[in-house]
Amino acid sequence: MAYHSGYGAHGSKYRARAAPDAPPLFDDTSGAYPSQPGGYPAPGADVAFNVNHLLGDPMANVAMAYGSSIASHGKDMMHKELHRFVSVNKLKYFFAVDTAYVAKKLGLLVFPYTHQNWEVQYSRDVPLPPRQDLNAPDLYIPTMAFITYVLLAGMALGIQKRFSPEVLGLCASTALAWVLMEVLALLLGLYLATVRSDLSTFHLLAYSGYKYVGDGYYVALAWTSAALMYFIVRSLRTAALGPDSMGGPAPRQRLQLYLTLGAAACQPLIIYWLTFHLVR
Repeated sequence: MAYHSGYGAHGSKYRARAAPDAPPLFDDTSGAYPSQPGGYPAPGADVAFNVNHLLGDPMANVAMAYGSSIASHGKDMMHKELHRFVSVNKLKYFFAVDTAYVAKKLGLLVFPYTHQNWEVQYSRDVPLPPRQDLNAPDLYIPTMAFITYVLLAGMALGIQKRFSPEVLGLCASTALAWVLMEVLALLLGLYLATVRSDLSTFHLLAYSGYKYVGDGYYVALAWTSAALMYFIVRSLRTAALGPDSMGGPAPRQRLQLYLTLGAAACQPLIIYWLTFHLVR
């Protein structure tokens, strides 16, 4: 079979036209973002753009500065008010105790009749801490006594098969409420009697909390109540009836004395009220 010149199965004069490329399935948008391997936008590109735009806005800068100023002022006011009602330095003073002080103070609370000097000692017009002065009030013993009272109450209720978390919580909250009510009553009495002394809320809280050291019953209750009454009368009388009030009018001195005696007389009543339901 003959073939025409210029044609052949191989190396033909006219080659077949190549088929056009298929259109891409997705548009290439990688050029809209900074170069990144894989064609993805750089991490945080939108966030960086928004932050730079925000920082470049003068009104935004003023608003941020004003907000920071308000937050700082509010923080300062909060710390100021907190230190006004609860001073950390004053609170540390009432917990500055050691083992020797605790042992001697417990002995003084149980047997205060032989103690002679009841005045708080000072050094450069600053009262000595409890570990250096037996007459100084503390909050360590009242706190430990309160916790011991709650634990003993739970044990007594458990022995009588009357224990429950609700009853124990009610017992603890009732004891704390009595202390707070007593402190508020003493503060009101001192205000009405116009007593000028160094007694603070922490002092009254300490003297009111010593009652939990004498939690006993019958003979122990009578002894510890009498000892606590004597201790409260001598301590508060020395603190409240200081040299500044000795020259005051007689009615004011009698009112201060009645206030001291009333605070002491309430101690055994509160002790009995907090313990009578625990003993059957």
